[in-house]
Amino acid sequence: MKQLIITYKHLFTILCFVLLSGCGKTNWTENYREKEKSPFGTYIIYNEVDELLKNEEVIYLKENFYDYLYKNHETTKADFGTYICIKNDAYKLTGDGIDALLSFVASGNNAFLSLNEFSENLREKLEITTNNLDKNVSTIEDLRPLKGEFYLKNENLKTQAFIFDRNIRRHYFVTYNENKTIVLGSAKIDGEKVPNFMKIYLGKGAIYVHANPVVFTNYYLLKDKEQYTENVFSYLPSSTLLWDPQIKKSEYSNQPDKDNESVFKFFLQHETLTWFLFVSLVGILLFMLFNARRKQRAIPIILPLENTTVAFTQTISSLYLKEEDHKNLVDKKIAFFLEKVRTKYLLNTNILNKNFIHHLAAKSDNKIQNTKYLINTIITLNKRFECTQEELLVLHKMIDNFFKKKADGNTK
Repeated sequence: MKQLIITYKHLFTILCFVLLSGCGKTNWTENYREKEKSPFGTYIIYNEVDELLKNEEVIYLKENFYDYLYKNHETTKADFGTYICIKNDAYKLTGDGIDALLSFVASGNNAFLSLNEFSENLREKLEITTNNLDKNVSTIEDLRPLKGEFYLKNENLKTQAFIFDRNIRRHYFVTYNENKTIVLGSAKIDGEKVPNFMKIYLGKGAIYVHANPVVFTNYYLLKDKEQYTENVFSYLPSSTLLWDPQIKKSEYSNQPDKDNESVFKFFLQHETLTWFLFVSLVGILLFMLFNARRKQRAIPIILPLENTTVAFTQTISSLYLKEEDHKNLVDKKIAFFLEKVRTKYLLNTNILNKNFIHHLAAKSDNKIQNTKYLINTIITLNKRFECTQEELLVLHKMIDNFFKKKADGNTK
């Protein structure tokens, strides 16, 4: 096949057309559609391939590839040409379509597949395994920083690096049948060159597989990266091109296309499930009909009265703190403590002597030393005319620890 030759005049014409025809916000989605003029569509290579590949006949498939072969296997010459598919995945090729493609190649033709995802069936038939380190990366923002560095095995190009600045997934081939496979290109991933472009011999023909279809989109053909496309396509033999835009599902294949798979279709294939579906739909309609009748008005929810005791207490305490009347709060804390001792431990608090301290420590399961310190603090603060904020806080903490039984030893 002749090399792709893109002149400056040709590039300028395409660029002007794209810029003038485009409007609004740029669509950075990877769609690989032949009618898309967005950066990651394939409008340029699809519409200009007959000019880029001079002296080559190009047939644009308007039907499924399997159907094309089915209709033309008798009227067309044995040498069909080279099948080309540049997509995210070739899901329009069902099991029958893949078998037909392999048979097409084995009879002496060729195929070029550049995909982000090779189906399990296709990988098994080609005896390859792949790895995509960025298979979970799908958003435009996450794809943008993915850069790539590609190489070709051609003697004149093996040292030349082709640098791509965005949307380059780390997708490559891991294993392959070395007896019938030639590695034609590689990608540099984590400092190591791994295969991303290979030629697989099959019968009298060969299948060329490429792991990064984004390099053939409008974005890179208008970004001075057309040389890589030229070099990749130069490996293909000179023949008629069968360009597959993957726009139609097969009408003759016995295997269903995944676009046509439906839960309802499965139900309708079985009589019992069809009746189940019918009865269920009727039941849902009857339920909606009777449930649409006027219902009793909803009973309003009456909320219980809110307990404002805590809020009231917080308000009063805030007033005391604002006035800085610490002595008043100390007296109330002492009164609260003594009242609780009387009601909880049934002790007389009129005389706070040594005997009282021993009884209180024993009943409260607190240390005698801690209890003595607390009582002496109460006696001292009770005699004062003024108290500081620090003394108030110390008293509060001592009383709080006393009732929480935070003593860390025996009571004796």
